Amino acid sequence: QGLYSSVVCPGLVMSNMTYRILPVFLWKLLMPIMWLVSGSPAWFWAVTHFTASDVWLFKQKPEYLDSLVKYHSCTSGLGKCYVEARKMDVDEDTAEKLYQKLLELEEQ
Repeated sequence: QGLYSSVVCPGLVMSNMTYRILPVFLWKLLMPIMWLVSGSPAWFWAVTHFTASDVWLFKQKPEYLDSLVKYHSCTSGLGKCYVEARKMDVDEDTAEKLYQKLLELEEQ
């Protein structure tokens, strides 16, 4: 029906959920380093750098994308954004069975 689904990873986005990964004081120590590496303040860094995979994916023709790949927003040490495709640890036979089951459920 022309519907496609892809998996993206926005990377490390500074939010209230991020602060649960490490203690707050450690984030406060890391933020200046992140700012220096990216060349921009953390609020700008999170918004612009970590939407790269979403924007890149939106611009692609979905029928040419690999459904077993996860697209990651990445940033080089100099602050350049890029998207990296990483193969997901998914068995292709299991994925095909799941897809067939979804088609059966759709018919019901």
